[in-house]
Amino acid sequence: MRAVTVVDKKIEIREHPDPEPGKGELLVRVRAAGLNKADTMQVLGFYPAPPGSPQDIPGMELAGEVAATGDGVTEFAAGDRVMALVGGGAQAELAVVHERMAMNIPDTVPFPEAGGFPEVFLTAHDALFTQGGVTIGDQVLVHGAAGGVGTAAVQLASAAGAHVTASVRNDRLWDDVARLGAAEVVAHDDFADRGPFDVILELVGASNMAGNLAALNRSGRIVVIGVAGGGANTEVDLLTLMGKRALITGSTLRARPLEEKALVTRRAEAHAVPLLASGAVRVLVEATYPLEDAAAAYERFSQGGKLGKIVLLMA
Repeated sequence: MRAVTVVDKKIEIREHPDPEPGKGELLVRVRAAGLNKADTMQVLGFYPAPPGSPQDIPGMELAGEVAATGDGVTEFAAGDRVMALVGGGAQAELAVVHERMAMNIPDTVPFPEAGGFPEVFLTAHDALFTQGGVTIGDQVLVHGAAGGVGTAAVQLASAAGAHVTASVRNDRLWDDVARLGAAEVVAHDDFADRGPFDVILELVGASNMAGNLAALNRSGRIVVIGVAGGGANTEVDLLTLMGKRALITGSTLRARPLEEKALVTRRAEAHAVPLLASGAVRVLVEATYPLEDAAAAYERFSQGGKLGKIVLLMA
């Protein structure tokens, strides 16, 4: 098979042996695979894949058709259209997926959109509802709302009946984000007086934390799932934190054990996938690139200023 391959902190398209599914695993003929920040970090050597995943083939999400199944698989068969979150190796013509991580692709959803769904929607769903406890009527602030996870979070929170404020750096994208369900779109540094917010989804980093705490409602929750744009180190006013009875939590998804990621998958499958099937939420695809043009896809991803996902197409 051909795959995007990390070579000396750059990417090339190289041949690899075809993988084989083990017990409880699917062999998927990949049709589409979304790019994520973790992929660019892995290429640069900053974010290695977890044990058991290919270290030289990036890619954390995919969509395709089941080509073969390993022993013990009960939920899927050859020919099924599936999408899944994986630890790595998605940007290849073939990939192995544990059965418990796979989700059926709705008939209404094409492969490019399905290939950009698992990482961003599972991350956003877990952060909003499991970590943040978002419920109907909540005031929710989503930082970095024009990116993949941000656009997913805006749609999911809005669909759940929350009032969503979105902070977006690029003002050319404000109207687009508003059309996703944000009641208000503001500049990335103009949110502190817009609260109080019950839940703040932090995708930028430390530079926002003082403003986040100031804008937080009593018993509010700040969920940190990204730091690339604003740094990782900050000071927190503990008196304000105590006075507001606030909660600051954070999480990553990639390195979690299979049991935890499978639970995240099932929760999103029950709630977010039906919304995708009905068109209530959608995967925004900024651009698609064939596998041969993976270097150009990575370059476009790194430029920023995009709305939604960059997706590689394998066929």
